[in-house]
Amino acid sequence: MFLKFLFQLNQISLLRSPQDGLIVENMHDRPYTVCPGPEVTAVMTAISAAVRRSCPHLALGVQVLSAANQQAIAVALAAGLDFIRAEGYVFSHVADEGIINACAGNLLRYRKQVGAENIQIFADIKKKHSAHTLTADVGVAETAAAAELFLADGLVLTGKATGLPTDPGELKEVQHAVKIPVLIGSGVTMENVKNYVDANALIIGSYFKKGGYWANSVDPERVKKFMDHISKLRE
Repeated sequence: MFLKFLFQLNQISLLRSPQDGLIVENMHDRPYTVCPGPEVTAVMTAISAAVRRSCPHLALGVQVLSAANQQAIAVALAAGLDFIRAEGYVFSHVADEGIINACAGNLLRYRKQVGAENIQIFADIKKKHSAHTLTADVGVAETAAAAELFLADGLVLTGKATGLPTDPGELKEVQHAVKIPVLIGSGVTMENVKNYVDANALIIGSYFKKGGYWANSVDPERVKKFMDHISKLRE
């Protein structure tokens, strides 16, 4: 079995470890706004381009908080990245930044207009740090199917908050509902990774930080131990 693992780069610390990809994210740019200024796009482009130069052969992506998905496409195109992680792709929800409206139609049209159709979109569904009462009658499998219908390249499942584990049952449910890749987007640890071996990719942020806390700096030793464990699972 071959698994892809993505390392969420919340701080600029390039590690010489066997991750299959990196995501650049402005996670420390708190409090988030649904309308980040042009300076955020500019800075994220500069950082992403520097990461690309340092990691020419890795799969690289970007997420611009909060729900700045068109800006993420622009950053990815300018910096030569491979994918973005998108919030609010289908079905509106209430996040801690406010109401996030579905964006798939506008986002895909924008991607085509700027000539960025080679950049993949991995869409969060039933996203963490959000209330989903507005869509309480729409299950996670239905949400996944809608995102697939609206041409997402992959789906991201999360727990309720940063660092909290994703429900393994939801992974199975979504995988039965769609044919596109399904990624795990939060809460993966050395102890529970066995629950997610069927996922197409894992996005790991908090566990790779000192003490397993998202706001701390990256702990290379934790990364190495985890990736050594993954190498054994891959055998």
